[in-house]
Amino acid sequence: MEITLKIEGMMCPHCEATVKKTLEAIDGVLLATPSHTENNAVVKLSKDVDVALLEKAVEDAGYTVVR
Repeated sequence: MEITLKIEGMMCPHCEATVKKTLEAIDGVLLATPSHTENNAVVKLSKDVDVALLEKAVEDAGYTVVR
C-alpha cells in the first residue's frame, strides 16, 4: 500500500531527512520518500495506518500537511 502526503515547509535535504525519520518511526511504515522539490512524501505501508497519525507526526515535526 502506498499513499502520498502533500507537505509544505520542507526547504532542503535536511528537512527531507527529518520527515523521513519521523514517518519511518511509525509502526506500519516501511519506507518514506519525502521531496522538498515536489512538496510531498510518498509513504509505503506494510499494514493499514491511519492517515491522521501520519499527518500529525509530520505536523509535530514542524511541517504543514495540505489536506
